[in-house]
Amino acid sequence: MALPGMKRRTLLAAGISLLATPMILKETAAMAVSGDKTKMDATPQPQFNQFKLGSYKFTVFKDGATIAEKPYETFGTNQTPETVQELLARNFLPTDKFVNTYAPTLIDTGSDVILVDTGFGEGGRARGSGLLRDGLKAAGYSPDDITLVALTHLHGDHIGGLMEGGAPAFKNARYVIGQIEYDFWTDKAREGTAAEGGHKTVLANVVPLAEKATFIGDGGTVASGITAMLAPGHTQGHMVFHIESEGKRLVATGDTANHYILSLQKPDWEVRFDMDKAQAAATRRKVFGMIAADKIAFLGYHMPFPAVGFVEAHDDGYRFVPKTYQFDL
Repeated sequence: MALPGMKRRTLLAAGISLLATPMILKETAAMAVSGDKTKMDATPQPQFNQFKLGSYKFTVFKDGATIAEKPYETFGTNQTPETVQELLARNFLPTDKFVNTYAPTLIDTGSDVILVDTGFGEGGRARGSGLLRDGLKAAGYSPDDITLVALTHLHGDHIGGLMEGGAPAFKNARYVIGQIEYDFWTDKAREGTAAEGGHKTVLANVVPLAEKATFIGDGGTVASGITAMLAPGHTQGHMVFHIESEGKRLVATGDTANHYILSLQKPDWEVRFDMDKAQAAATRRKVFGMIAADKIAFLGYHMPFPAVGFVEAHDDGYRFVPKTYQFDL
């Protein structure tokens, strides 16, 4: 109902102004004024999202995002480019580019402050990633608050933040690492292979922390209420973490699926980054089949930020249902 004395055009203009206010404020905060010219500050700003699962408080950070070309060269590599592009178009996505985001997550249990994966760290900041440290500060945490770091696997975008300036980034933390994963990446047999770069990164970022680490396998305990499950294929020792508090459940799926459309709707499609492509596909079906059947939430490291959602069975794969207010009521 229009207010007395207000014409429709005036009311409409006022409505547009009110709706636009949050965006205007956000943009204004990012602007730098030089003379009579206004320029946008392109410096990445820390982003985080918080929610409760039972008594556990989750904070998901956006460590950064990258835009890559030719998605069909990464996803669906056993399909024709046209088949991959058709699926993207059907889901209202560009067919020539895709966005990859990274989501390290803090779990505050009340007795532990647990970081699951660490992002790129200082090595990513030149290209707009490595934002976890800024995110921690914005969310009211310090690196020194973290008591445990749990790693789903040892790829660079998950372990890059472990060291800072040649020293441990989380000086008060213990570490939980998969034994199979650690043994694979530290093995000298990786030298001279396609895995040599990852081998060197693990030697630099993970091996110095081994004395403070607990090495676990399938079914191992990460912390109270958090259990690991071996989910291989992406890497040999890739793990997912089952998290439960007060009867509420969530699975941190790491890189089991790397795209919310191309990996979930088509779980059998091969992914360039998966070391054992057939095993990775079988793992996707096992993990997301369980998540869909049990109707529980999952947190996927490369899902659209804030990287949390649900899946339901759909055609020959799964449909991603992103988090909205499920944890707020």
